[in-house]
Amino acid sequence: MKMNEGVEWAMHSCVNLSWAPGEAVTAKRLAAFYNLPTAYLNKQLQALTRAGILTSVSGPKGGFQLARDPRDISLLDIVVAIDGPDDAFRCMEILKEGPGADARADYTKICVISQAMRGAELTYRRELANRSIADIAAEVVRQYPSAPDNTRNRFANLKSS
Repeated sequence: MKMNEGVEWAMHSCVNLSWAPGEAVTAKRLAAFYNLPTAYLNKQLQALTRAGILTSVSGPKGGFQLARDPRDISLLDIVVAIDGPDDAFRCMEILKEGPGADARADYTKICVISQAMRGAELTYRRELANRSIADIAAEVVRQYPSAPDNTRNRFANLKSS
């Protein structure tokens, strides 16, 4: 399975925004943080806004900030906001074309391959649903205690806009 690179960008942006509560950070500053293309990151940030993960603040002190507590934003929320809700595997029921096929059978339910892939998808989604932005931010702080201060300082020193 291949995820849109915007998923990674969105997750990092949400972690960084969790360390700047109450501060709106522009797409330009968020993009400059990792040297990403602003227009493309802004597209991801808008998707997060439509999903209710971020809020967009207009005006001279505008930008993006988390719309919810970081504990209430799961990694799955971000994946769905960026990549959409569809499963990675879609059973096309090719067994209906095989020898001895039953045209009335629902092969999405009885095909062993379809069942295995659905089980893997559920495990993957469950794992992402059980990890929040707050969990990730806390793990980063355990490994790199200065990360929140460094992030806030970097935002403060990046060019305005």
